[in-house]
Amino acid sequence: MTVLIKIIQLILSLSLLVIVHEFGHFITARIFKTRVTKFYIFFDTKFSLFRFKRFNGKWHFKFFGKTLSDMELVTDENGKPVLDAKGNKQYQPIDTDKLPDDDWRKYPDNTEFGIGWIPFGGYCAICGMVDETHSAAALASEPQPYEFRSKKKWQRLIIILAGVIMNVITAMAIYIGLLSHYGEAYLPNSSVKYGITVDSVGYEMGLRNGDYILSVDNQEVEDFYAIPSKILIDQAKTVQVLRDGQQLDIEVPEETFTKLMKATSITFIAPRIPFTVGGFSDDSPAKKAGIAVDDKVISVDGQTAEYFDQFKEIITDSKGQTVNIIIVRNSDTLSYPVQVSEDGLVGVYANTTNIFEIKQKDYTFAQAIPAGCKQAFTQMGSYVKSLKLLFLPKAKGYESLGSFISIANIFPGTWDWYSFWRLTAFLSIILAIMNVLPIPALDGGYAILIVYEMITGRKPSDKFMEKANTIGWLILIALLLLATWNDMTKYIFRIK
Repeated sequence: MTVLIKIIQLILSLSLLVIVHEFGHFITARIFKTRVTKFYIFFDTKFSLFRFKRFNGKWHFKFFGKTLSDMELVTDENGKPVLDAKGNKQYQPIDTDKLPDDDWRKYPDNTEFGIGWIPFGGYCAICGMVDETHSAAALASEPQPYEFRSKKKWQRLIIILAGVIMNVITAMAIYIGLLSHYGEAYLPNSSVKYGITVDSVGYEMGLRNGDYILSVDNQEVEDFYAIPSKILIDQAKTVQVLRDGQQLDIEVPEETFTKLMKATSITFIAPRIPFTVGGFSDDSPAKKAGIAVDDKVISVDGQTAEYFDQFKEIITDSKGQTVNIIIVRNSDTLSYPVQVSEDGLVGVYANTTNIFEIKQKDYTFAQAIPAGCKQAFTQMGSYVKSLKLLFLPKAKGYESLGSFISIANIFPGTWDWYSFWRLTAFLSIILAIMNVLPIPALDGGYAILIVYEMITGRKPSDKFMEKANTIGWLILIALLLLATWNDMTKYIFRIK
Protein backbone atom coordinates (compact mmCIF):
# COMPACT_ATOMS: atom_id res chain seq x y z
CA MET A 1 0.00 0.00 0.00
CA THR A 2 2.87 2.39 0.81
CA VAL A 3 4.38 1.90 -2.66
CA LEU A 4 0.97 2.37 -4.30
CA ILE A 5 0.40 5.67 -2.46
CA LYS A 6 3.82 6.90 -3.58
CA ILE A 7 3.06 5.96 -7.20
CA ILE A 8 -0.36 7.64 -7.13
CA GLN A 9 1.15 10.84 -5.72
CA LEU A 10 3.89 10.80 -8.36
CA ILE A 11 1.46 10.34 -11.25
CA LEU A 12 -0.94 12.98 -9.92
CA SER A 13 1.85 15.49 -9.28
CA LEU A 14 3.53 15.04 -12.66
CA SER A 15 0.16 15.08 -14.45
CA LEU A 16 -0.71 18.44 -12.91
CA LEU A 17 2.69 19.86 -13.79
CA VAL A 18 2.56 18.61 -17.37
CA ILE A 19 -0.91 20.13 -17.84
CA VAL A 20 0.36 23.46 -16.49
CA HIS A 21 3.52 23.32 -18.63
CA GLU A 22 1.74 22.42 -21.85
CA PHE A 23 -1.01 24.95 -21.13
CA GLY A 24 1.69 27.63 -21.18
CA HIS A 25 2.60 26.60 -24.74
CA PHE A 26 -1.07 26.26 -25.68
CA ILE A 27 -2.36 29.61 -24.43
CA THR A 28 0.52 31.66 -25.86
CA ALA A 29 0.21 29.84 -29.19
CA ARG A 30 -3.48 30.71 -29.30
CA ILE A 31 -2.76 34.33 -28.29
CA PHE A 32 -0.48 34.63 -31.32
CA LYS A 33 -3.13 32.90 -33.50
CA THR A 34 -1.11 29.73 -33.95
CA ARG A 35 -3.02 26.52 -34.63
CA VAL A 36 -2.74 23.81 -31.93
CA THR A 37 -3.90 20.47 -33.32
CA LYS A 38 -3.72 18.36 -30.15
CA PHE A 39 -3.39 18.87 -26.39
CA TYR A 40 -2.83 15.64 -24.47
CA ILE A 41 -2.07 14.58 -20.95
CA PHE A 42 -0.10 11.30 -21.16
CA PHE A 43 0.90 9.83 -24.51
CA ASP A 44 -1.64 8.32 -26.91
CA THR A 45 0.56 5.92 -28.89
CA LYS A 46 -1.75 3.74 -31.01
CA PHE A 47 -4.86 4.79 -29.04
CA SER A 48 -6.18 7.15 -26.36
CA LEU A 49 -8.29 6.53 -23.29
CA PHE A 50 -10.47 9.58 -23.88
CA ARG A 51 -10.60 12.45 -26.33
CA PHE A 52 -12.90 15.34 -27.18
CA LYS A 53 -13.08 18.09 -29.79
CA ARG A 54 -15.47 20.81 -30.83
CA PHE A 55 -16.53 21.12 -34.47
CA ASN A 56 -19.73 21.77 -36.41
CA GLY A 57 -21.04 23.75 -33.44
CA LYS A 58 -20.89 21.03 -30.78
CA TRP A 59 -18.52 18.92 -28.68
CA HIS A 60 -17.71 15.37 -29.73
CA PHE A 61 -16.33 12.68 -27.38
CA LYS A 62 -14.63 9.30 -27.85
CA PHE A 63 -13.43 6.60 -25.47
CA PHE A 64 -10.57 4.29 -26.47
CA GLY A 65 -10.23 5.86 -29.89
CA LYS A 66 -7.52 4.81 -32.33
CA THR A 67 -4.79 7.42 -32.86
CA LEU A 68 -4.80 8.47 -36.51
CA SER A 69 -1.85 10.09 -38.26
CA ASP A 70 -1.96 13.51 -39.92
CA MET A 71 0.39 12.14 -42.59
CA GLU A 72 -0.30 9.73 -45.44
CA LEU A 73 1.92 7.56 -47.61
CA VAL A 74 2.80 9.00 -51.03
CA THR A 75 1.91 6.49 -53.75
CA ASP A 76 2.18 6.40 -57.54
CA GLU A 77 -0.62 5.77 -60.03
CA ASN A 78 -0.32 2.04 -59.35
CA GLY A 79 -0.73 2.47 -55.60
CA LYS A 80 2.92 1.66 -54.85
CA PRO A 81 4.90 3.73 -52.28
CA VAL A 82 7.08 6.49 -53.71
CA LEU A 83 10.65 6.30 -52.42
CA ASP A 84 13.14 9.11 -51.98
CA ALA A 85 16.78 9.08 -53.13
CA LYS A 86 17.77 6.99 -50.10
CA GLY A 87 15.06 4.42 -50.68
CA ASN A 88 12.83 5.60 -47.83
CA LYS A 89 9.06 5.82 -48.15
CA GLN A 90 7.76 9.34 -48.55
CA TYR A 91 4.89 10.85 -46.59
CA GLN A 92 2.82 13.98 -47.05
CA PRO A 93 0.18 15.85 -45.00
CA ILE A 94 -3.20 14.20 -45.38
CA ASP A 95 -5.72 15.92 -47.67
CA THR A 96 -8.43 16.87 -45.17
CA ASP A 97 -10.89 17.73 -47.94
CA LYS A 98 -11.10 14.04 -48.87
CA LEU A 99 -11.89 12.90 -45.33
CA PRO A 100 -15.46 11.97 -44.31
CA ASP A 101 -17.39 14.46 -42.19
CA ASP A 102 -17.13 12.31 -39.05
CA ASP A 103 -13.32 12.17 -39.23
CA TRP A 104 -11.99 14.61 -36.61
CA ARG A 105 -8.90 15.34 -38.74
CA LYS A 106 -11.18 17.14 -41.20
CA TYR A 107 -11.36 20.06 -38.74
CA PRO A 108 -7.72 21.04 -38.02
CA ASP A 109 -8.68 24.55 -36.90
CA ASN A 110 -9.98 23.14 -33.61
CA THR A 111 -7.81 21.56 -30.92
CA GLU A 112 -8.32 17.94 -29.99
CA PHE A 113 -7.99 17.39 -26.23
CA GLY A 114 -7.40 13.97 -24.74
CA ILE A 115 -5.89 11.57 -22.24
CA GLY A 116 -3.39 8.97 -23.43
CA TRP A 117 -2.65 5.63 -21.84
CA ILE A 118 1.11 5.97 -21.14
CA PRO A 119 0.91 7.69 -17.72
CA PHE A 120 3.89 10.06 -17.85
CA GLY A 121 4.26 13.34 -19.66
CA GLY A 122 2.03 14.84 -22.30
CA TYR A 123 2.28 17.16 -25.27
CA CYS A 124 0.90 20.15 -27.09
CA ALA A 125 1.08 19.69 -30.90
CA ILE A 126 1.67 23.14 -32.35
CA CYS A 127 1.13 23.35 -36.10
CA GLY A 128 4.24 24.19 -38.13
CA MET A 129 6.79 23.20 -35.48
CA VAL A 130 9.34 20.41 -35.90
CA ASP A 131 9.15 18.39 -32.69
CA GLU A 132 8.15 14.91 -31.51
CA THR A 133 4.67 15.47 -33.03
CA HIS A 134 5.71 16.81 -36.44
CA SER A 135 8.52 15.83 -38.81
CA ALA A 136 10.18 17.93 -41.51
CA ALA A 137 8.13 16.03 -44.10
CA ALA A 138 4.96 17.43 -42.53
CA LEU A 139 6.28 20.91 -43.23
CA ALA A 140 7.17 20.38 -46.88
CA SER A 141 4.42 22.72 -48.04
CA GLU A 142 4.62 26.49 -48.01
CA PRO A 143 4.35 28.05 -44.52
CA GLN A 144 0.82 29.10 -43.60
CA PRO A 145 -0.08 32.17 -41.52
CA TYR A 146 -1.47 29.99 -38.72
CA GLU A 147 1.76 27.95 -38.35
CA PHE A 148 4.43 28.34 -35.70
CA ARG A 149 7.18 28.75 -38.32
CA SER A 150 5.37 31.77 -39.78
CA LYS A 151 5.33 33.72 -36.54
CA LYS A 152 7.78 36.44 -35.58
CA LYS A 153 10.93 35.32 -33.78
CA TRP A 154 10.01 36.96 -30.48
CA GLN A 155 6.57 35.34 -30.61
CA ARG A 156 8.08 31.90 -31.21
CA LEU A 157 10.48 32.44 -28.31
CA ILE A 158 7.61 33.34 -25.98
CA ILE A 159 5.63 30.26 -27.06
CA ILE A 160 8.65 28.03 -26.42
CA LEU A 161 9.47 29.48 -22.98
CA ALA A 162 5.85 29.79 -21.83
CA GLY A 163 5.82 26.25 -20.41
CA VAL A 164 8.84 26.95 -18.21
CA ILE A 165 7.36 30.27 -17.09
CA MET A 166 4.10 28.54 -16.13
CA ASN A 167 6.02 26.00 -14.03
CA VAL A 168 7.77 28.81 -12.14
CA ILE A 169 4.45 30.62 -11.61
CA THR A 170 2.89 27.34 -10.40
CA ALA A 171 5.67 26.83 -7.86
CA MET A 172 5.22 30.38 -6.56
CA ALA A 173 1.44 29.93 -6.35
CA ILE A 174 1.80 26.69 -4.38
CA TYR A 175 4.29 28.19 -1.94
CA ILE A 176 2.03 31.21 -1.45
CA GLY A 177 -0.93 28.92 -0.75
CA LEU A 178 1.03 26.74 1.69
CA LEU A 179 2.41 29.71 3.61
CA SER A 180 -0.96 31.44 3.88
CA HIS A 181 -2.73 28.22 4.97
CA TYR A 182 -0.16 26.37 7.05
CA GLY A 183 2.39 29.02 7.86
CA GLU A 184 6.01 28.03 8.25
CA ALA A 185 7.23 25.68 10.99
CA TYR A 186 10.88 24.83 11.53
CA LEU A 187 13.26 23.60 14.19
CA PRO A 188 15.63 26.40 15.27
CA ASN A 189 19.21 25.21 15.53
CA SER A 190 19.33 26.84 18.96
CA SER A 191 16.58 24.45 20.12
CA VAL A 192 18.67 21.33 19.42
CA LYS A 193 19.71 21.31 23.06
CA TYR A 194 21.13 17.77 23.24
CA GLY A 195 23.44 18.07 20.25
CA ILE A 196 23.37 15.88 17.17
CA THR A 197 23.68 12.25 16.11
CA VAL A 198 25.54 11.30 12.95
CA ASP A 199 25.58 8.41 10.50
CA SER A 200 28.69 6.94 8.86
CA VAL A 201 29.01 9.83 6.38
CA GLY A 202 28.76 12.41 9.17
CA TYR A 203 31.32 10.48 11.21
CA GLU A 204 33.77 10.34 8.30
CA MET A 205 33.27 14.08 7.87
CA GLY A 206 34.57 14.54 11.40
CA LEU A 207 31.32 15.13 13.27
CA ARG A 208 30.53 13.17 16.44
CA ASN A 209 27.42 12.29 18.43
CA GLY A 210 26.77 15.04 20.96
CA ASP A 211 28.34 17.83 18.90
CA TYR A 212 26.50 21.17 18.81
CA ILE A 213 26.63 22.77 15.34
CA LEU A 214 27.31 26.48 15.66
CA SER A 215 27.68 27.54 12.02
CA VAL A 216 28.59 26.45 8.50
CA ASP A 217 31.54 28.31 6.95
CA ASN A 218 31.19 30.67 9.93
CA GLN A 219 27.61 31.56 8.93
CA GLU A 220 24.83 30.73 11.37
CA VAL A 221 21.94 28.66 10.03
CA GLU A 222 18.66 29.28 11.83
CA ASP A 223 16.79 26.20 10.55
CA PHE A 224 18.46 23.01 11.80
CA TYR A 225 17.14 20.89 8.93
CA ALA A 226 18.61 23.35 6.41
CA ILE A 227 22.14 22.56 7.61
CA PRO A 228 22.68 19.31 5.62
CA SER A 229 21.57 20.84 2.31
CA LYS A 230 23.64 23.97 2.98
CA ILE A 231 26.74 21.84 3.54
CA LEU A 232 26.11 19.88 0.34
CA ILE A 233 24.72 22.48 -2.06
CA ASP A 234 27.07 25.30 -1.01
CA GLN A 235 29.99 22.83 -0.85
CA ALA A 236 30.94 24.06 2.60
CA LYS A 237 34.60 24.11 3.54
CA THR A 238 34.17 23.98 7.31
CA VAL A 239 31.59 23.33 10.01
CA GLN A 240 31.96 24.97 13.42
CA VAL A 241 30.93 22.78 16.35
CA LEU A 242 30.99 22.82 20.13
CA ARG A 243 32.38 19.56 21.55
CA ASP A 244 32.95 18.99 25.26
CA GLY A 245 32.90 22.74 25.84
CA GLN A 246 35.49 23.43 23.13
CA GLN A 247 34.80 25.11 19.79
CA LEU A 248 36.26 23.24 16.80
CA ASP A 249 36.54 23.84 13.06
CA ILE A 250 35.69 20.66 11.19
CA GLU A 251 37.04 20.65 7.63
CA VAL A 252 34.66 19.03 5.16
CA PRO A 253 36.49 16.54 2.91
CA GLU A 254 35.62 16.64 -0.80
CA GLU A 255 34.78 12.92 -0.62
CA THR A 256 31.82 13.87 1.56
CA PHE A 257 30.00 15.52 -1.35
CA THR A 258 30.50 12.46 -3.55
CA LYS A 259 29.06 10.16 -0.87
CA LEU A 260 26.11 12.46 -0.18
CA MET A 261 25.26 12.64 -3.88
CA LYS A 262 25.03 8.84 -4.02
CA ALA A 263 22.95 8.58 -0.83
CA THR A 264 19.17 8.19 -0.91
CA SER A 265 18.91 11.19 1.44
CA ILE A 266 21.24 13.77 2.98
CA THR A 267 20.13 13.29 6.59
CA PHE A 268 23.65 12.57 7.81
CA ILE A 269 22.90 14.51 10.99
CA ALA A 270 19.83 14.48 13.23
CA PRO A 271 18.88 16.00 16.59
CA ARG A 272 20.02 13.88 19.53
CA ILE A 273 17.06 12.52 21.47
CA PRO A 274 16.97 11.57 25.19
CA PHE A 275 15.64 8.01 25.40
CA THR A 276 12.13 7.96 26.79
CA VAL A 277 10.19 4.93 25.58
CA GLY A 278 7.55 5.98 23.05
CA GLY A 279 6.17 2.60 21.99
CA PHE A 280 6.88 -0.95 20.91
CA SER A 281 6.83 -3.13 17.82
CA ASP A 282 4.74 -6.30 17.63
CA ASP A 283 6.18 -9.12 19.77
CA SER A 284 8.64 -6.69 21.36
CA PRO A 285 11.16 -8.43 23.70
CA ALA A 286 11.44 -5.19 25.69
CA LYS A 287 7.68 -5.02 26.26
CA LYS A 288 7.53 -8.70 27.22
CA ALA A 289 10.31 -8.10 29.74
CA GLY A 290 8.21 -5.44 31.51
CA ILE A 291 9.45 -2.12 30.10
CA ALA A 292 6.60 0.38 29.62
CA VAL A 293 5.85 3.55 27.67
CA ASP A 294 7.32 6.71 29.28
CA ASP A 295 10.12 4.76 30.99
CA LYS A 296 13.41 6.66 30.84
CA VAL A 297 16.35 4.47 29.86
CA ILE A 298 19.61 5.36 31.61
CA SER A 299 21.97 2.43 30.98
CA VAL A 300 22.44 -1.00 29.38
CA ASP A 301 24.82 -3.51 31.01
CA GLY A 302 26.43 -0.70 32.94
CA GLN A 303 27.01 1.48 29.86
CA THR A 304 25.38 4.91 29.72
CA ALA A 305 22.38 4.92 27.36
CA GLU A 306 20.39 8.02 28.22
CA TYR A 307 20.27 8.98 24.53
CA PHE A 308 18.66 6.78 21.92
CA ASP A 309 21.79 6.67 19.70
CA GLN A 310 23.79 5.29 22.67
CA PHE A 311 21.14 2.67 23.35
CA LYS A 312 20.96 1.64 19.68
CA GLU A 313 24.74 1.24 19.41
CA ILE A 314 24.92 -0.98 22.51
CA ILE A 315 21.97 -3.15 21.48
CA THR A 316 23.34 -3.55 17.93
CA ASP A 317 26.61 -4.86 19.42
CA SER A 318 24.69 -7.34 21.63
CA LYS A 319 22.95 -9.45 18.96
CA GLY A 320 21.54 -12.69 20.36
CA GLN A 321 22.50 -11.81 23.94
CA THR A 322 20.53 -10.96 27.07
CA VAL A 323 21.19 -7.43 28.29
CA ASN A 324 20.26 -5.68 31.52
CA ILE A 325 18.35 -2.45 30.81
CA ILE A 326 18.08 0.10 33.64
CA ILE A 327 15.14 2.50 33.48
CA VAL A 328 13.58 5.21 35.64
CA ARG A 329 9.81 5.01 36.14
CA ASN A 330 8.35 7.85 38.17
CA SER A 331 10.80 7.95 41.09
CA ASP A 332 11.82 4.29 40.90
CA THR A 333 14.94 2.87 39.24
CA LEU A 334 14.25 -0.58 37.81
CA SER A 335 16.25 -3.25 36.00
CA TYR A 336 14.96 -5.60 33.28
CA PRO A 337 16.79 -8.45 31.51
CA VAL A 338 15.89 -8.31 27.80
CA GLN A 339 16.75 -10.78 25.04
CA VAL A 340 18.22 -9.05 21.99
CA SER A 341 17.21 -10.56 18.62
CA GLU A 342 19.73 -11.84 16.09
CA ASP A 343 19.04 -8.65 14.14
CA GLY A 344 20.18 -6.50 17.07
CA LEU A 345 16.68 -5.30 18.03
CA VAL A 346 14.51 -5.28 21.15
CA GLY A 347 11.37 -3.81 19.54
CA VAL A 348 11.30 -0.39 21.19
CA TYR A 349 11.35 3.14 19.85
CA ALA A 350 11.87 6.54 21.42
CA ASN A 351 9.35 9.27 22.11
CA THR A 352 10.12 12.16 19.75
CA THR A 353 7.23 14.52 20.60
CA ASN A 354 7.44 17.69 22.67
CA ILE A 355 11.22 17.46 23.00
CA PHE A 356 12.19 20.51 20.98
CA GLU A 357 10.65 23.95 20.66
CA ILE A 358 9.31 24.26 17.10
CA LYS A 359 9.06 27.81 15.79
CA GLN A 360 5.86 28.67 13.91
CA LYS A 361 5.52 31.72 11.67
CA ASP A 362 2.06 32.54 10.31
CA TYR A 363 1.33 34.64 7.22
CA THR A 364 -1.63 36.57 5.95
CA PHE A 365 -2.30 36.05 2.25
CA ALA A 366 -0.74 39.45 1.46
CA GLN A 367 2.39 38.53 3.46
CA ALA A 368 2.55 35.09 1.83
CA ILE A 369 2.85 36.53 -1.70
CA PRO A 370 6.40 37.97 -1.42
CA ALA A 371 7.46 35.17 0.94
CA GLY A 372 6.20 32.46 -1.44
CA CYS A 373 7.88 34.07 -4.45
CA LYS A 374 11.14 34.36 -2.52
CA GLN A 375 10.88 30.71 -1.49
CA ALA A 376 10.40 29.63 -5.12
CA PHE A 377 13.44 31.57 -6.33
CA THR A 378 15.52 30.34 -3.38
CA GLN A 379 14.66 26.76 -4.33
CA MET A 380 15.57 27.50 -7.95
CA GLY A 381 18.96 28.83 -6.90
CA SER A 382 19.59 25.81 -4.68
CA TYR A 383 18.69 23.38 -7.45
CA VAL A 384 20.96 25.13 -9.96
CA LYS A 385 23.79 24.90 -7.43
CA SER A 386 23.08 21.21 -6.91
CA LEU A 387 23.47 20.58 -10.67
CA LYS A 388 27.05 21.84 -10.42
CA LEU A 389 27.81 18.96 -8.06
CA LEU A 390 27.44 16.59 -11.01
CA PHE A 391 30.70 17.95 -12.39
CA LEU A 392 32.81 17.72 -9.25
CA PRO A 393 36.20 16.04 -9.84
CA LYS A 394 35.96 12.31 -9.13
CA ALA A 395 32.32 12.77 -8.14
CA LYS A 396 30.96 10.47 -10.85
CA GLY A 397 27.86 12.63 -10.98
CA TYR A 398 26.20 10.32 -13.47
CA GLU A 399 25.78 7.80 -10.64
CA SER A 400 23.51 10.21 -8.75
CA LEU A 401 21.00 10.60 -11.60
CA GLY A 402 17.59 9.31 -10.56
CA SER A 403 14.55 8.21 -12.55
CA PHE A 404 10.85 8.11 -11.68
CA ILE A 405 11.73 5.59 -8.95
CA SER A 406 13.79 8.22 -7.11
CA ILE A 407 11.12 10.87 -7.64
CA ALA A 408 8.38 8.57 -6.30
CA ASN A 409 10.55 7.71 -3.31
CA ILE A 410 10.63 11.32 -2.08
CA PHE A 411 6.86 11.26 -1.54
CA PRO A 412 5.68 10.02 1.89
CA GLY A 413 4.17 6.55 2.22
CA THR A 414 0.99 8.00 3.70
CA TRP A 415 -1.20 10.64 2.08
CA ASP A 416 -0.36 14.11 3.33
CA TRP A 417 -1.59 17.11 1.35
CA TYR A 418 1.01 19.49 2.78
CA SER A 419 3.88 17.22 1.72
CA PHE A 420 2.23 16.53 -1.63
CA TRP A 421 1.90 20.18 -2.56
CA ARG A 422 5.35 21.10 -1.24
CA LEU A 423 6.96 18.34 -3.29
CA THR A 424 4.85 19.28 -6.32
CA ALA A 425 6.14 22.86 -6.07
CA PHE A 426 9.71 21.57 -5.92
CA LEU A 427 9.14 19.25 -8.90
CA SER A 428 7.68 22.19 -10.81
CA ILE A 429 10.94 24.05 -10.28
CA ILE A 430 12.95 21.02 -11.38
CA LEU A 431 10.79 20.67 -14.50
CA ALA A 432 11.32 24.34 -15.33
CA ILE A 433 15.10 24.21 -14.92
CA MET A 434 15.54 20.91 -16.74
CA ASN A 435 13.46 22.18 -19.66
CA VAL A 436 15.69 25.22 -20.23
CA LEU A 437 18.83 23.11 -20.55
CA PRO A 438 20.28 23.60 -24.06
CA ILE A 439 19.46 20.06 -25.20
CA PRO A 440 17.65 19.56 -28.53
CA ALA A 441 14.05 18.37 -28.02
CA LEU A 442 13.80 20.40 -24.80
CA ASP A 443 12.45 23.94 -24.65
CA GLY A 444 15.95 25.25 -23.98
CA GLY A 445 17.24 23.65 -27.18
CA TYR A 446 14.52 25.30 -29.27
CA ALA A 447 15.07 28.62 -27.51
CA ILE A 448 18.81 28.56 -28.26
CA LEU A 449 18.12 28.05 -31.97
CA ILE A 450 15.61 30.92 -32.03
CA VAL A 451 18.10 33.22 -30.27
CA TYR A 452 20.72 32.11 -32.83
CA GLU A 453 18.27 33.08 -35.58
CA MET A 454 17.68 36.46 -33.93
CA ILE A 455 21.42 37.19 -33.81
CA THR A 456 22.49 35.86 -37.20
CA GLY A 457 19.30 36.28 -39.20
CA ARG A 458 19.69 32.71 -40.45
CA LYS A 459 16.97 30.22 -39.63
CA PRO A 460 17.97 26.54 -39.22
CA SER A 461 16.36 24.34 -41.84
CA ASP A 462 13.49 22.00 -41.01
CA LYS A 463 15.76 19.02 -41.81
CA PHE A 464 18.34 20.29 -39.33
CA MET A 465 15.63 20.80 -36.72
CA GLU A 466 14.37 17.25 -37.27
CA LYS A 467 17.85 15.76 -36.90
CA ALA A 468 18.57 17.89 -33.81
CA ASN A 469 15.25 16.81 -32.31
CA THR A 470 16.10 13.15 -32.94
CA ILE A 471 19.54 13.56 -31.34
CA GLY A 472 17.95 15.32 -28.39
CA TRP A 473 15.50 12.48 -27.84
CA LEU A 474 18.31 9.92 -28.05
CA ILE A 475 20.20 11.88 -25.37
CA LEU A 476 17.12 12.06 -23.16
CA ILE A 477 16.36 8.34 -23.59
CA ALA A 478 19.98 7.48 -22.75
CA LEU A 479 19.84 9.64 -19.61
CA LEU A 480 16.54 8.03 -18.61
CA LEU A 481 17.97 4.54 -19.06
CA LEU A 482 21.05 5.49 -17.02
CA ALA A 483 18.90 7.02 -14.28
CA THR A 484 16.66 3.92 -14.22
CA TRP A 485 19.69 1.65 -13.92
CA ASN A 486 21.03 3.78 -11.06
CA ASP A 487 17.71 3.45 -9.23
CA MET A 488 17.50 -0.28 -9.83
CA THR A 489 20.97 -0.79 -8.37
CA LYS A 490 20.15 1.51 -5.46
CA TYR A 491 16.64 0.42 -4.51
CA ILE A 492 16.14 -3.02 -6.07
CA PHE A 493 19.45 -4.83 -6.53
CA ARG A 494 21.10 -2.99 -3.61
CA ILE A 495 24.42 -2.82 -5.46
CA LYS A 496 26.83 -0.53 -3.63
